[in-house]
Amino acid sequence: MGLFFVFPQARTVGTIVRGVASLVLLAMLVVGLHSQETQKSASLRGTVRDSQGKTVAGATVHLQSKDSSRKQTAYTDSQGSYNVAVSGGVYVLRAEMAGYRDTEIPALFLAPHEAKNLDLVLLPEKSTTSQPASTQTPQFFDEPQFAVAGVTDTTSLGGHGSDTVVRARESLAKETVSLGKAPEPSVAAFGKEKLLRESVERDPGNFESNHLLGKLLDENGQARDAIPYLERAGDLKPSDYESSYDLALAYAHAGNYERSRDLAKALVMHHDIAELHHLLGDAQEKLGNPLDAVREYHRSAELDPREPYLFDWGSELLLHHAPEPALQVFTEGKRRFPNSVRMLIGLGVALFSLGSYDQAVQRICEASDLDPKDSIPYLFLGKLQNSETPLSEKIVEKLKRFVTQQPDNAEANYYYAIGLWKRRAESQDPARITQIEWLLERAIHLDPKFGEAYLQLGILHSEQKDYPKATSDYQQAIQAAPKMQEAHYRLAQAYRQAGDAAKAEAELQRCDQIARESAQERERQRHEIRQFVYILRDPVPTQVP
Repeated sequence: MGLFFVFPQARTVGTIVRGVASLVLLAMLVVGLHSQETQKSASLRGTVRDSQGKTVAGATVHLQSKDSSRKQTAYTDSQGSYNVAVSGGVYVLRAEMAGYRDTEIPALFLAPHEAKNLDLVLLPEKSTTSQPASTQTPQFFDEPQFAVAGVTDTTSLGGHGSDTVVRARESLAKETVSLGKAPEPSVAAFGKEKLLRESVERDPGNFESNHLLGKLLDENGQARDAIPYLERAGDLKPSDYESSYDLALAYAHAGNYERSRDLAKALVMHHDIAELHHLLGDAQEKLGNPLDAVREYHRSAELDPREPYLFDWGSELLLHHAPEPALQVFTEGKRRFPNSVRMLIGLGVALFSLGSYDQAVQRICEASDLDPKDSIPYLFLGKLQNSETPLSEKIVEKLKRFVTQQPDNAEANYYYAIGLWKRRAESQDPARITQIEWLLERAIHLDPKFGEAYLQLGILHSEQKDYPKATSDYQQAIQAAPKMQEAHYRLAQAYRQAGDAAKAEAELQRCDQIARESAQERERQRHEIRQFVYILRDPVPTQVP
């Protein structure tokens, strides 16, 4: 049966032709718009600032594809913001402004439909005239061969290894940062606090008593109690630097980082001192301003390259996924402070982040040799061996020393057991398995809430086909750490082995739920810790002295 088209008699052939042409034109327009939308499916936005953190209006931002086929230019508005729509691909990004050096990021990847935020920093042009001696840049080690050009959301970490290795890098970076934030022990005695309180009660207008009492309370972890005394001292003698600095420090310890930052900024206008810049770095990091923080840490190390300031500068770079610059800072830190345990640990973590596993192990082993009784390097070695990297015999040797020196340390027993377990294929000696089982049970005895030790004990019993014991181990692991995904998965397999399909399915569902929640939490944390975009001026050395 044929198909017939019936047109109203009022329509002439010309009308029909014009109608068809209009439809074709409309279709072409829709396709064209769709094509344009597809071409500009990604967007890049951000803010351009100067080295002092002030926004730069009227700066030019160029975005050009690597093959030069696509170019976009934007200008920052009165707030220093820019916005460019492009297609996905690899681009060269450059920001320029009269009076500043150009900032260029030579390889910027934009995925299709990605909306990336990238803030940029423009550094002032180098002056050709000599500066007065009082304003010259203090001597530092050779000018760092990198520049932090911007900061962006952590949309793609890339790098070396699997997602497990990526998570290990993130975890080790955070652990490294924590080494620099431990409070210094106070040597003040309770009797001194009592005397100072009595002095303030007798004479509330005594500057010295208020200042010393406030400082003492802050050093003893009582920052909130310290603030009123330090504020009173500031009112009594506003020009005193020490009391003003101690007040800014107490505000930071009390968690009021805005107030701490504001006080430190006011002080640094008249006192360009390393400790002030370091305090500002701490406050800016807590306030979510990593570009400002790294600039302050850099300045503090530049003014006074002591061990704490170099370490915090390096760990800040490491935290924000800038391992090559961190490697440069920690390398210099090791040269200056060869007996610093944490400097060697930071160097090792930077090397691990760059995929240099053997060198990372070597540096952290060196740290453990500096002070064999210090447990921190061993704990880092223990975490390294859990990162799906080839097991190093050096790690197992050091962990053996750890448990020999600290037999009552639960983590020492656990990590040495893991090292021996990973090497079990090298020896079928039943005594090795017995030793591993004893170490794990010892760890659990020392810490009954040690979920990872229960899990590993269950794995050992499962390999021995002792499924009732393995099931009990997994259940206790979950009781100690309810969100341990692997424990739920292995318990499900144990239930399935026992023929209990309903319990196995329930555990698998719980395992899937935890996996989703963990992935969401990791994504949230990654976006909270924004990623530095940096430029290396010279190649980073592959061998560290």
